[in-house]
Amino acid sequence: QVQLVESGGGLVQAGGSLRLSCAASITIFSITTMGWYRQAPGKQRELVGTITSDGLTNYADSQKGRFTISRDNAKNTVYLQMSSLKPEDTAVYYCYARATWGSGYWGQGTQVTVSS
Repeated sequence: QVQLVESGGGLVQAGGSLRLSCAASITIFSITTMGWYRQAPGKQRELVGTITSDGLTNYADSQKGRFTISRDNAKNTVYLQMSSLKPEDTAVYYCYARATWGSGYWGQGTQVTVSS
């Protein structure tokens, strides 16, 4: 069983920055793609962005230029750097990983609240 543990959420003012971390319980080289999703109250879970094992990133249009996904292979960790945060970025942020054997895994989520 693969475990993903997110951290770094919290309360921040609009315009501020926050960095989320997602630590995997297995070597990151056993993971093909990792991603961040978010779910606001009353809304469906939506993609924030992904990063492949080759380091290629992809972002949802609403996050392009504000959010950056990176990975530290030595720490089996993926990061989500968020800047210029807006109140509409308030959500529970989830880490997702797809292993090389095809299974997908979710973290428990971390709350991000952006105050106006």
